[in-house]
Amino acid sequence: MARKKKDEQQQEQLQELPAQPVLNIGMVGHVDHGKTTLLERLSGKWTDTHSEEMKRGITIRLGYADATLKKCDKCEDAKAYTTKEKCIVCNSETKPLRKVSFVDAPGHESLMATMLSGATIMDGALLLVAANEQCPQPQTREHLMALQIIGLKRLIVVQNKIDLVGEEQALKNYEQIKEFLKGTSFESAPIIPISAQHRVGLEFLMQAIDEHIPTPVRDSNKEPIMLVARSFDINKPGITADKLVGGVLGGSLKQGILKVNDTIEIRPGRTVIEKNQQVWKPLTTGIVSLNSGGANLEQVSPGGSIGILTSLDPSIVKSDQLTGSIVGLPGKLPKVWNEFVLDVHLLQRVVGTKEELNVEPIKMSEPLMLNVNSAATVGIVIELKKNKIRCKLKLPVCADAGSRITISRRIGNRFRLIGYGEIMEK
Repeated sequence: MARKKKDEQQQEQLQELPAQPVLNIGMVGHVDHGKTTLLERLSGKWTDTHSEEMKRGITIRLGYADATLKKCDKCEDAKAYTTKEKCIVCNSETKPLRKVSFVDAPGHESLMATMLSGATIMDGALLLVAANEQCPQPQTREHLMALQIIGLKRLIVVQNKIDLVGEEQALKNYEQIKEFLKGTSFESAPIIPISAQHRVGLEFLMQAIDEHIPTPVRDSNKEPIMLVARSFDINKPGITADKLVGGVLGGSLKQGILKVNDTIEIRPGRTVIEKNQQVWKPLTTGIVSLNSGGANLEQVSPGGSIGILTSLDPSIVKSDQLTGSIVGLPGKLPKVWNEFVLDVHLLQRVVGTKEELNVEPIKMSEPLMLNVNSAATVGIVIELKKNKIRCKLKLPVCADAGSRITISRRIGNRFRLIGYGEIMEK
């Protein structure tokens, strides 16, 4: 009887929170600074599951995991925060605060496009800095600049790996972080020292998340707009035809509500050949089921990562083929652009290189990597004007006029962030 009562109390606690997470928090920073390890400590899930990720020990694709932040009413300050059902200090039952989705973005320089695509669905971010390395590292600087460009407001700096340094080195690294943040929009961001490997300081980090990353005000009355960050086939090899299910879209709903059985449109869609030319056709499909926070839901609203099981042929969506697409109701989505004019704002220095390089003016016929919403494409410059460029896109993108686009240039064998632009009306 006592066991049954305990289970009922825990179930009541879980029912206090909606199944769907209420916000997305990004994990960003230089490669091997501990993002994936920290995510596993908070959520219990190891997100590097791709075979190449496991072999190389780095994040290649965006990883997702949910966690419920909890608090003990009997304890004070950071000691009260945990993700466990019982307080580790006084063994009392904990109260759930918020369910959040974490987005694990790659830190490797060659995967900057993936990080930029993931940044657009973040409501706040944790910037990881390893205490045993000089700050800032190249991608630490690049990621911070990218977050500023896309307009992210809420950042917490996580000084990780304090177990690998002495007190003097930890304080020196802390001062380097403070100097690095000076003059940026994140100058007053909290800096939380932790050791993710040894689970030290995690309660202080959870307290900082609770206090510094509020749940954004969402507008569920607008037309639904979902940014697709992943697309995949969940059918296992050898499955029989009668058990085959459609393709899955993963990402974040920016506004509006989507429901099971809704008919949805996906833009730009997929490429087909018509009259010996490659053209892009929007896709229309139905929502078979919705999943968020590990639960099947009848409808989803903005906040947290979501998964949509569609009736699409799995071959259309497998291997992230529809990543970068926009999902919404038929006829209600933004325009698809094959070329556009950008109002350009270049940085003074190239971001992400070890050397201090000035940003040279954009040139005719130059290929640029462009990121908008969750899409990444290459634009070839076909027209130059003062502070404006016209680009012809290798892959079309779906976006509103006025949308902000990050601009990266190939320097050496990598694309480096050099500025941003805004799509202008024709």
